[in-house]
Amino acid sequence: MSAAEAPPAPPRPLVCVGALVRGPHDTYLIARTTKWRGSWGVPGGKVEWGETLEAATVREFREEVALELHDLSYVQTQEAVLSPEFHKPAHMLLIDFLARTDSEQVTPNEEIEEWAWVTLEAALSYPLNSYTRTLIERARELEA
Repeated sequence: MSAAEAPPAPPRPLVCVGALVRGPHDTYLIARTTKWRGSWGVPGGKVEWGETLEAATVREFREEVALELHDLSYVQTQEAVLSPEFHKPAHMLLIDFLARTDSEQVTPNEEIEEWAWVTLEAALSYPLNSYTRTLIERARELEA
């Protein structure tokens, strides 16, 4: 079989980053985006070639909500395999961080439909995607 006749390589999992960000008034940013079928989550996105996980997180927040992040700390990795919560079939490795920002002035891009600065407890009353709910529950454990 020639290279031209070979079947295409199977798709690989996407490496994605996101962060639960604490603002200057000790509240956290959550957002409703176009990609999670109406549920709330945290800003984030795909890691680009040659980019570190932390750099990708900082870039994604600049692009999606125009916030500058600092004090990033790794929390966990989650795997989303063909999740019905996501807007299209995907296999994603979700690398979650906690971070801080000095501003609550959000300038949303086209992916962000709505956002709120809330306590961790209040965040749990929102219709969160399951991956964000896990991240918020983990953040509550770390705060305790």
